[in-house]
Amino acid sequence: MKFADIEVLDANDPLAKKRELFSLDENTIYLDGNSLGALPKAVKSRINDVVEQQWGRDLIKSWNQHNWIDLPQTVGEKIAPLIGAGPGQVICCDSISVNLFKVLCSALQLNSERSVVLSTEDNFPTDLYMVQGLSDLLSTQRCQLRTVSEEEIASSLDESVAVLMLTQVNFRTGSLLDMQHLTSLAHEKGIIVVWDLAHSAGALPVELDKCNADFAVGCGYKYLNGGPGSPAFLYVAKRHQSTRQPLNGWMGHSQPFTFNPDYQAAESIHQYLVGTPSILAMSAMDAALDVWNDVDMGQVRAKSIELADLFMQLVDERPTLKSLKLCSTRKGNDRGSQLAYSHDNAYAICQALIEKGVIADFRAPNILRLGFTPLYTSYKDIWNAVGYLSEVIESEEFLKPQYNMKAKVT
Repeated sequence: MKFADIEVLDANDPLAKKRELFSLDENTIYLDGNSLGALPKAVKSRINDVVEQQWGRDLIKSWNQHNWIDLPQTVGEKIAPLIGAGPGQVICCDSISVNLFKVLCSALQLNSERSVVLSTEDNFPTDLYMVQGLSDLLSTQRCQLRTVSEEEIASSLDESVAVLMLTQVNFRTGSLLDMQHLTSLAHEKGIIVVWDLAHSAGALPVELDKCNADFAVGCGYKYLNGGPGSPAFLYVAKRHQSTRQPLNGWMGHSQPFTFNPDYQAAESIHQYLVGTPSILAMSAMDAALDVWNDVDMGQVRAKSIELADLFMQLVDERPTLKSLKLCSTRKGNDRGSQLAYSHDNAYAICQALIEKGVIADFRAPNILRLGFTPLYTSYKDIWNAVGYLSEVIESEEFLKPQYNMKAKVT
């Protein structure tokens, strides 16, 4: 591969102009959008307006005047097309963990004669924690966690399983599960399926309605670029929206401003709301989603695969990088928008790369993880990132003490 080939790829990239919509330092190669998305420029002006005008001048009138009260629904409807959901099935609220608690409770109600929640051993830990917490709360007679390898999912679906809880893209390796196939297999056994879209929403085409999905959750701060700690979202298929969830908050009431002391759930996705939404965070999310207005998810997926394939090819071409062991599949259609390499010094290598302006991240125990966000990652970024990676490893710069002192966030 020659640099001239890279220039051709960037020149022919249909998504290249999207990079201009983001605030990115020219000297930074950002390969961590799968953990925290870059800042869309439109968010700055929106937040300034919300603070200065809406909150600062219009005060409480803004709940009606600027439609603050409808933001969870407005933002949810913007997310819906990105995850293949029809109207009235997605709402933006709370955190992904809180939303998972809600939909797990609903799913268990739908299968109340069963108690097993089946998941994968390498699922994102917080998803497993939520099931463990529910088991402590409800007892193992009503909720118990069973984990298997990704390869064992299909063969583990039996009539003891109430809920199949899966993350579509593995947070470490990037392996991609077949949503349609696994959902269909589960439904044949009378199993309700909950999908976690944290590493797939905004990275690849998701087809919840087409796959006949039951429930899904996802976060706003990764590929959707909603900002650190931005509100999450949840999906509930219309056929399940009459099933209650246990967090009876006033925003989930059918008429919240009657202030009735007796709870009456909204007969829609709105019953999954709980408390007052964070308007600053929700407004940032709303503005961030506008970058997707004219985006073809097929183009996003194609570029994602090309970026990762290019990274692997360039690594393979450099003998100095043989110590890196690829943990992700080489098959583009079988992975999300990230790659994982194992190395005994993965953490230190990551820190040395950051010092050079290449921002990746580390995942225990020994994974250097690189995310590819097609809206703002260029092919030139990949070329330069591999060059810096080669420098770091060839010089053994990562052995310096400052790169081996672990911070709280890795």
